[in-house]
Amino acid sequence: MKQIACIHTVASVIDSFTAQLREGIPGDYLIHTMYDDFLATDPARIGAFSEVNVRRLGLDMESMALTGADVIVVTCSTLSPAVRILRNRFDIPVVAIDDAMARAAVAAGRRITVIATANSTVKPTTETLKAAAKERGVEVEITTICDEDAIRALKSGDKATHDRMVLEMSDRVAPDCEVIVLAQASMAHMEKPVAEHKGLPTFSSPALCVEQLRKVIEE
Repeated sequence: MKQIACIHTVASVIDSFTAQLREGIPGDYLIHTMYDDFLATDPARIGAFSEVNVRRLGLDMESMALTGADVIVVTCSTLSPAVRILRNRFDIPVVAIDDAMARAAVAAGRRITVIATANSTVKPTTETLKAAAKERGVEVEITTICDEDAIRALKSGDKATHDRMVLEMSDRVAPDCEVIVLAQASMAHMEKPVAEHKGLPTFSSPALCVEQLRKVIEE
Protein backbone atom coordinates (compact mmCIF):
# COMPACT_ATOMS: atom_id res chain seq x y z
CA MET A 1 0.00 0.00 0.00
CA LYS A 2 1.26 3.48 -0.89
CA GLN A 3 2.16 5.84 1.94
CA ILE A 4 2.28 9.65 2.16
CA ALA A 5 4.17 11.26 5.06
CA CYS A 6 3.09 14.80 5.96
CA ILE A 7 5.03 17.29 8.10
CA HIS A 8 2.78 20.08 9.42
CA THR A 9 3.52 23.18 11.49
CA VAL A 10 -0.01 24.63 11.80
CA ALA A 11 -2.63 22.54 13.57
CA SER A 12 -5.56 23.84 11.50
CA VAL A 13 -3.92 22.58 8.31
CA ILE A 14 -3.75 18.95 9.43
CA ASP A 15 -7.44 18.10 9.04
CA SER A 16 -8.00 20.28 5.98
CA PHE A 17 -4.98 18.97 4.08
CA THR A 18 -5.76 15.35 5.00
CA ALA A 19 -9.30 15.84 3.69
CA GLN A 20 -7.94 17.31 0.45
CA LEU A 21 -5.61 14.33 0.05
CA ARG A 22 -8.48 11.90 0.49
CA GLU A 23 -10.64 13.83 -1.96
CA GLY A 24 -7.95 14.46 -4.56
CA ILE A 25 -6.09 11.14 -4.58
CA PRO A 26 -8.27 8.07 -5.16
CA GLY A 27 -7.51 4.58 -3.87
CA ASP A 28 -6.20 3.07 -0.67
CA TYR A 29 -3.08 4.54 0.92
CA LEU A 30 -1.76 5.42 4.35
CA ILE A 31 -1.20 8.97 5.56
CA HIS A 32 1.39 9.54 8.28
CA THR A 33 1.25 12.86 10.12
CA MET A 34 3.89 14.78 12.07
CA TYR A 35 3.07 18.08 13.80
CA ASP A 36 6.06 20.30 14.65
CA ASP A 37 4.84 23.82 15.43
CA PHE A 38 8.32 24.87 16.60
CA LEU A 39 9.38 25.08 12.94
CA ALA A 40 6.82 27.85 12.44
CA THR A 41 6.86 29.60 15.83
CA ASP A 42 10.64 29.79 16.20
CA PRO A 43 11.29 31.48 12.81
CA ALA A 44 8.46 33.91 13.61
CA ARG A 45 10.10 34.68 16.96
CA ILE A 46 13.68 35.15 15.71
CA GLY A 47 12.86 36.50 12.25
CA ALA A 48 14.67 33.83 10.23
CA PHE A 49 14.76 30.11 9.52
CA SER A 50 17.95 29.27 11.40
CA GLU A 51 20.50 26.52 10.86
CA VAL A 52 19.05 24.84 13.95
CA ASN A 53 15.65 24.86 12.26
CA VAL A 54 17.14 23.37 9.09
CA ARG A 55 18.71 20.59 11.16
CA ARG A 56 15.44 19.99 12.99
CA LEU A 57 13.50 19.78 9.72
CA GLY A 58 16.10 17.35 8.40
CA LEU A 59 15.55 15.13 11.43
CA ASP A 60 11.78 15.35 11.00
CA MET A 61 12.16 14.29 7.37
CA GLU A 62 14.44 11.42 8.33
CA SER A 63 11.88 10.27 10.88
CA MET A 64 9.11 10.33 8.29
CA ALA A 65 11.26 8.49 5.75
CA LEU A 66 11.58 5.68 8.32
CA THR A 67 7.83 5.07 8.00
CA GLY A 68 8.51 3.59 4.59
CA ALA A 69 6.65 6.41 2.90
CA ASP A 70 6.64 6.73 -0.88
CA VAL A 71 6.70 10.54 -0.66
CA ILE A 72 7.20 13.21 2.01
CA VAL A 73 5.28 16.49 1.86
CA VAL A 74 6.14 19.54 3.98
CA THR A 75 3.04 21.72 4.30
CA CYS A 76 4.54 24.97 5.62
CA SER A 77 5.73 27.60 3.14
CA THR A 78 8.24 28.97 5.64
CA LEU A 79 10.14 25.71 5.27
CA SER A 80 10.23 25.54 1.46
CA PRO A 81 13.76 26.96 0.92
CA ALA A 82 15.08 24.46 3.48
CA VAL A 83 13.19 21.66 1.73
CA ARG A 84 15.05 22.50 -1.48
CA ILE A 85 18.33 22.16 0.43
CA LEU A 86 17.44 18.89 2.15
CA ARG A 87 15.41 16.95 -0.41
CA ASN A 88 18.43 15.52 -2.25
CA ARG A 89 19.40 13.57 0.86
CA PHE A 90 16.47 11.24 0.33
CA ASP A 91 15.78 8.41 -2.10
CA ILE A 92 12.07 9.25 -2.19
CA PRO A 93 10.40 12.42 -3.52
CA VAL A 94 10.16 15.30 -1.03
CA VAL A 95 7.50 17.84 -1.99
CA ALA A 96 7.20 21.37 -0.61
CA ILE A 97 3.65 22.66 -0.24
CA ASP A 98 4.18 25.54 -2.67
CA ASP A 99 6.31 23.90 -5.38
CA ALA A 100 3.38 23.52 -7.80
CA MET A 101 1.81 26.83 -6.77
CA ALA A 102 4.97 28.76 -7.57
CA ARG A 103 5.22 27.17 -11.01
CA ALA A 104 1.57 28.02 -11.73
CA ALA A 105 1.95 31.61 -10.52
CA VAL A 106 5.00 32.45 -12.65
CA ALA A 107 3.27 30.89 -15.65
CA ALA A 108 0.25 33.16 -15.12
CA GLY A 109 2.01 36.54 -14.97
CA ARG A 110 5.14 38.52 -14.24
CA ARG A 111 3.88 41.04 -11.68
CA ILE A 112 3.01 39.02 -8.60
CA THR A 113 1.70 40.15 -5.22
CA VAL A 114 2.23 37.84 -2.25
CA ILE A 115 -0.35 38.17 0.55
CA ALA A 116 0.77 36.68 3.86
CA THR A 117 -0.34 36.58 7.47
CA ALA A 118 3.06 35.62 8.90
CA ASN A 119 6.21 37.65 8.30
CA SER A 120 8.30 34.48 8.50
CA THR A 121 6.59 33.25 5.32
CA VAL A 122 7.20 36.32 3.16
CA LYS A 123 10.87 35.74 2.33
CA PRO A 124 10.56 31.96 1.75
CA THR A 125 7.57 32.42 -0.56
CA THR A 126 9.39 35.14 -2.49
CA GLU A 127 12.43 32.88 -2.82
CA THR A 128 10.27 29.99 -4.00
CA LEU A 129 8.64 32.17 -6.67
CA LYS A 130 12.02 33.44 -7.85
CA ALA A 131 13.35 29.88 -8.04
CA ALA A 132 10.32 28.84 -10.12
CA ALA A 133 10.78 31.86 -12.39
CA LYS A 134 14.46 31.03 -12.90
CA GLU A 135 13.52 27.45 -13.74
CA ARG A 136 11.05 28.76 -16.31
CA GLY A 137 13.57 31.27 -17.70
CA VAL A 138 11.54 34.38 -16.89
CA GLU A 139 11.87 37.41 -14.63
CA VAL A 140 9.18 38.36 -12.13
CA GLU A 141 8.40 41.46 -10.11
CA ILE A 142 7.22 40.51 -6.62
CA THR A 143 5.59 42.75 -4.03
CA THR A 144 4.38 41.63 -0.62
CA ILE A 145 1.57 42.50 1.79
CA CYS A 146 1.51 41.05 5.31
CA ASP A 147 -0.63 41.51 8.41
CA GLU A 148 0.08 39.14 11.28
CA ASP A 149 -3.08 40.17 13.13
CA ALA A 150 -4.91 37.92 10.68
CA ILE A 151 -3.07 34.74 11.66
CA ARG A 152 -3.40 35.67 15.32
CA ALA A 153 -7.16 35.88 14.83
CA LEU A 154 -7.23 32.51 13.09
CA LYS A 155 -5.20 30.84 15.82
CA SER A 156 -7.58 32.24 18.44
CA GLY A 157 -10.52 30.69 16.57
CA ASP A 158 -11.79 33.88 14.94
CA LYS A 159 -11.87 32.71 11.33
CA ALA A 160 -14.29 35.47 10.27
CA THR A 161 -11.85 38.22 11.28
CA HIS A 162 -8.98 36.39 9.55
CA ASP A 163 -10.98 36.13 6.33
CA ARG A 164 -12.07 39.76 6.43
CA MET A 165 -8.47 40.90 6.93
CA VAL A 166 -7.24 38.81 4.00
CA LEU A 167 -9.81 40.48 1.75
CA GLU A 168 -8.76 43.87 3.11
CA MET A 169 -5.14 43.08 2.28
CA SER A 170 -6.18 42.22 -1.28
CA ASP A 171 -7.56 45.75 -1.59
CA ARG A 172 -3.99 47.02 -1.19
CA VAL A 173 -2.81 45.16 -4.30
CA ALA A 174 -1.39 47.54 -6.92
CA PRO A 175 -3.48 48.21 -10.05
CA ASP A 176 -0.84 46.70 -12.34
CA CYS A 177 -0.69 43.40 -10.44
CA GLU A 178 -1.24 40.35 -12.66
CA VAL A 179 -1.21 37.50 -10.14
CA ILE A 180 -1.98 37.11 -6.43
CA VAL A 181 -0.33 34.42 -4.31
CA LEU A 182 -1.69 33.48 -0.88
CA ALA A 183 1.44 32.54 0.99
CA GLN A 184 0.18 30.02 3.53
CA ALA A 185 -1.87 26.84 3.41
CA SER A 186 -4.01 28.29 6.21
CA MET A 187 -5.24 30.89 3.68
CA ALA A 188 -6.26 28.39 1.01
CA HIS A 189 -10.00 28.72 1.67
CA MET A 190 -9.69 32.39 0.64
CA GLU A 191 -8.39 31.63 -2.85
CA LYS A 192 -11.79 31.84 -4.57
CA PRO A 193 -13.08 34.84 -2.54
CA VAL A 194 -9.93 36.85 -3.28
CA ALA A 195 -9.99 35.89 -6.97
CA GLU A 196 -13.61 36.97 -7.27
CA HIS A 197 -13.03 40.13 -5.23
CA LYS A 198 -10.06 41.28 -7.32
CA GLY A 199 -10.75 39.65 -10.69
CA LEU A 200 -7.19 38.33 -10.81
CA PRO A 201 -5.66 34.84 -11.02
CA THR A 202 -5.15 33.83 -7.39
CA PHE A 203 -3.16 30.84 -6.24
CA SER A 204 -2.87 28.98 -2.97
CA SER A 205 -0.81 25.89 -2.39
CA PRO A 206 -2.81 22.87 -1.09
CA ALA A 207 -4.93 21.91 -4.12
CA LEU A 208 -2.01 22.19 -6.53
CA CYS A 209 0.21 20.30 -4.10
CA VAL A 210 -2.35 17.48 -3.87
CA GLU A 211 -2.40 17.23 -7.67
CA GLN A 212 1.40 16.99 -7.66
CA LEU A 213 1.26 14.27 -4.99
CA ARG A 214 -1.35 12.36 -6.99
CA LYS A 215 1.02 12.24 -9.96
CA VAL A 216 3.89 11.09 -7.71
CA ILE A 217 1.77 8.31 -6.20
CA GLU A 218 0.49 7.16 -9.59
CA GLU A 219 3.98 7.09 -11.05
